[in-house]
Amino acid sequence: MKRIPNSEREWKKKLTPEQYSILREKGTEPAFTGRYYKNKERGVYMCAGCGTELFDSGTKFDSGTGWPSFDMPKNLENIELKKDFSYGMIRTEVLCRKCGGHLGHLFNDGPTPTGQRYCINSCSLEFRKSNHSLE
Repeated sequence: MKRIPNSEREWKKKLTPEQYSILREKGTEPAFTGRYYKNKERGVYMCAGCGTELFDSGTKFDSGTGWPSFDMPKNLENIELKKDFSYGMIRTEVLCRKCGGHLGHLFNDGPTPTGQRYCINSCSLEFRKSNHSLE
């Protein structure tokens, strides 16, 4: 996947200040405040920076942590994982492979058979509602 070559100036124009802080400066939104934390609609979560499909609503679960949590990405090729040693911790950072935007972190404490919890900032996502019913 070819990476989007936007300059930081272009990103600042495209994103809201909160999106820029999270996607480009690796910030984190406060727990229990994100617009998708309680979203239960069917659809696809995409990168707010570039529109790449990241997570399907069928993989979302309530982790009780205050951020949207997923047990797997929609397509592993759209996600990049990197070791993160910030704040005196060792974590796995989750990035959008296409634009390099910071999405959140991956933890191996999920309750589903994958054992994974992709803990993602709502602000780094856009949601496209599905028109298909459950039936």
